[in-house]
Amino acid sequence: MRILMITMSLLGLIGCSSINTNLTNSQTSHEDFAIEKVAEGIYVHHGKHLDIDIGYQGDICNISFVVGSKGVAVIDTGGSLKVGQQLRNAIRNITTLPVLYVVNTHVHPDHVYGNAAFLADNPAFVGHDKLPVAMELRRDQYAKLNARLLHEDAKGSDLIKPTLTVKDTLTLDLGDRKLVLSAHPAAHTNTDVSLIDVKTSTLFTGDLLFIERTPVVEADIKGLIAEIEKLKTSPAKQVVPGHGPFTKDWLTALNNAQRYLKLLLSDVRASIKKNEGMEKAMETAAASEKDKWLLFDVANRRNVNTIYPGLEWE
Repeated sequence: MRILMITMSLLGLIGCSSINTNLTNSQTSHEDFAIEKVAEGIYVHHGKHLDIDIGYQGDICNISFVVGSKGVAVIDTGGSLKVGQQLRNAIRNITTLPVLYVVNTHVHPDHVYGNAAFLADNPAFVGHDKLPVAMELRRDQYAKLNARLLHEDAKGSDLIKPTLTVKDTLTLDLGDRKLVLSAHPAAHTNTDVSLIDVKTSTLFTGDLLFIERTPVVEADIKGLIAEIEKLKTSPAKQVVPGHGPFTKDWLTALNNAQRYLKLLLSDVRASIKKNEGMEKAMETAAASEKDKWLLFDVANRRNVNTIYPGLEWE
């Protein structure tokens, strides 16, 4: 049962001299791989809002990079070697500075399978201190999943474990800017890391925040609600979520996600109290949120499948 729940939930699943001065617009494209410049030295590629049932292709989450005077930090790498290579090529069109760090915000395959594209750069691979074990436990399951969904694109998409882990906080030095990483307790997963670029006050939440797309819970819905509350105290001026558009109205985005999750939690608890089965809860829990989120039907059912068994034992 646990394997089923994991499978369902994961699929809900600057140095000025180095910058290309021809980039005059915030949006640019390299080989049809669009990136958005959201602040000085900060670039984001927005994945598509796709689910396994409607064409998952390994490119559904936000993947980003930050360029400092000494080098580059990559934040998530996509769901395949191919996507990682596209990201690396985009970086090389911006700067020739070395990739010093590759940060994975959590274990889910859409965020980590592009890591292999950066092996030749010999960066430090960075993640939560529970990420190495989580990757190893899921290695075979994820490999089979990728082979089934991505076919040829699954080849070479190996899991690369972190060589530098975060138990509490960690600061990465890019020269003229610092990235401060925070490891979170169990929430979206048990391997969640967020980070903030101190220079521009840009917060990267990983999948602690979804915008537009229905939030996903794998580990602990109560923990996720609590971590979202903590994020509200961030000094951020703008936020890059794990899925969805970059935003400056990030408090509203956090409130929206928290509203959905609180309602989901309340409704599932009510269903359990009334001795309704899980299938009934899948149909009714958080139903009033349906028109507010993309991919709601499939993601909400998976969320109920994930949280219902644990809540029965409260």
